[in-house]
Order: sequence, then C-alpha cells, then structure tokens
Amino acid sequence: MTAPAYKRIMLKLSGEALMGDDSYGINRATIERIVAEVAEVVRMGVQVGVVIGGGNIFRGVAPGAVGMDRATADYMGMLATVMNALALQDAMRCIGLQSRVQTALAIEAVAEPYIRGKAIRYLEEGKVVIFGAGTGNPFFTTDTAAALRGMEVGAEIVLKATKVDGVYTDDPKTNPDAMRYQQLSFDEAIMRNLKVMDATALALCRDQKMPLAVFSIFKAGALKRVVMGEDEGTKVYC
Repeated sequence: MTAPAYKRIMLKLSGEALMGDDSYGINRATIERIVAEVAEVVRMGVQVGVVIGGGNIFRGVAPGAVGMDRATADYMGMLATVMNALALQDAMRCIGLQSRVQTALAIEAVAEPYIRGKAIRYLEEGKVVIFGAGTGNPFFTTDTAAALRGMEVGAEIVLKATKVDGVYTDDPKTNPDAMRYQQLSFDEAIMRNLKVMDATALALCRDQKMPLAVFSIFKAGALKRVVMGEDEGTKVYC
C-alpha cells in the first residue's frame, strides 16, 4: 500500500458539516459517515487532530445575538463547539476509534483542558484529538484555532472540510462556469478575497509556512485522497 503523503494532519470541520441536509443540529447519519472517513485514514497510520466549529448549534441563537456583546456571543459559540466535539467523540466511540476531547475553556467535568504536550502524546498513540472551544478567546474563529493548533502540535497540513470541493473563481452554485483552483498561493487567496478561511487564519498559515487544503467532506473518500496527496480539492501554499 502506498504511504500517505502526510503523517500528522489538522482537520477543520465546520459545525454545518454535521448538519447534513437538516436545518440545524446534528444529523446522525452524516456524523457517522464523517467518522468512518476519519477512521480510514487513522488505520493508514495518519495522526489526526480535529478542530470543530459550532455553527450548527449556534445558528438558532444568532438572530437573537443582534445587539449582544460580541465577546459574550463568541463565548456562547465556543460552548457550542464543545457540544459538537462531544458528539463527534461519541460517534468515534461507537466504532471503536479512540479519541480525546481537549478544550480551550476549562470544563473539566466533560473534557480535558488543552495541554499541548498531552495532545501530542495522544496523537503519537494513535488517538484522534478533538479540540473544542476554539482558541478560548473571543474575536477569533475556529479557522484560526485550526491553524494555531495545527502549528502547536506539529501538523504537516491543515485540511478544511467543507460542503464545496475546493476553492472556485466564483460561486459554483450560481455560476456553472466557475473554475476550481487546483492550487493557489496564500497571497492570491488574500488579495482576491477568496472564501478559503478567514484572513487571520490565512495570514497565520502563510507566515508559518503551513500548507492548507480545502475539500468536500461530503465526497466519499475525499479525505483519504487528500491525505494520499492526490488531486482533490484545492491546495493553498506559501
């Protein structure tokens, strides 16, 4: 069997990815399929960290957040990511995939606090480490958390799993002629204001020379193909 291109990855999952076709919450069939894709690359010997978003849970609260203090709203969003992390861990437990949840906010009754050394040790042991609560700070997105945690634990690449199979010249849903970038530089993504990640995360990856791949988690086998270094999604490089 061909060796994977990457030994240690940081997977960024949006909360919306767990919704499937539902309007909010967690679609069990969808989360089970995502976990099966993660388990496949873990069996190949790839060490996997996961940063999870909270949009699927926080979505229903967002309209009510108008006029709310931004820091308060962001902390609420962080708690939503912890809920998603626990759901993801439970789905992994059901198929016998070992995982640990670490959170940037101290919620020791349900998860470990984030400790870099322990996270690295878990990865080396073959456990999936799920990082909840973003960076633990308001005003920073889970995109930035994925870039930060990826660098801290020595990941070789950040993989952003979305509903779209890469970065396009335009919205492929409204423009059938939109072309998918096979690869592009961070500077191009920032200058063209392409919807890859938020600007802070892009700048962090660029400055630390951390490559990024954007792909669809809804395409069967896409995660494995990205890990194997095949032409899947869009690669963003320094």
